[in-house]
Amino acid sequence: MDSLAGHFLISTPQMSDPRFQEQVIYLCVHNEDGAMGLVINNPNPEITLLDVLHGSNLALPEGTLPQVYMGGPVEIDAGFIIHDTAIQDRYSVEVKPGVYLSRDSRLLEDISLGQGPKHFLFMLGYAGWGAGQLEGELIDNSWLTVPADLEVLFHTPDAMKWKKAAQKFGIDISTFGDIIGYA
Repeated sequence: MDSLAGHFLISTPQMSDPRFQEQVIYLCVHNEDGAMGLVINNPNPEITLLDVLHGSNLALPEGTLPQVYMGGPVEIDAGFIIHDTAIQDRYSVEVKPGVYLSRDSRLLEDISLGQGPKHFLFMLGYAGWGAGQLEGELIDNSWLTVPADLEVLFHTPDAMKWKKAAQKFGIDISTFGDIIGYA
């Protein structure tokens, strides 16, 4: 089985779970035991990064802070940071070249002090699949997989990520269901 880590899962119009309609997931882990990813276009309207920093007794930086995202429905109190640069002395896993995943609270402290990565997304919760579950959803045409794109991941407005992630590969995701066939 080829790993899809470092790919986007783009929900198709056939997605039956309303929590994932028009969502883009950055897949961080995919192996024979299952998969784990983070929703990158679902900002949390109830909590800000300022709230998170304040609740963690961290410095409150000046200026605008990025959104907090609802990374998925599993462990919604767990924080995850996807970032674009390796940070020395901080525990991060390189998902693919130039994209790292961390749960290290010291990285959040670095961010609060203005010493963190330039581009990052902070999520609460994650999306997870048991062994074979994601493959079944792929067979059911619930997801489209494409290689992740840093422009979409870090520089595209949330409302445009779903369409733009597919457009990068010449796909009009809104009509995707009309062109699927079964061989």
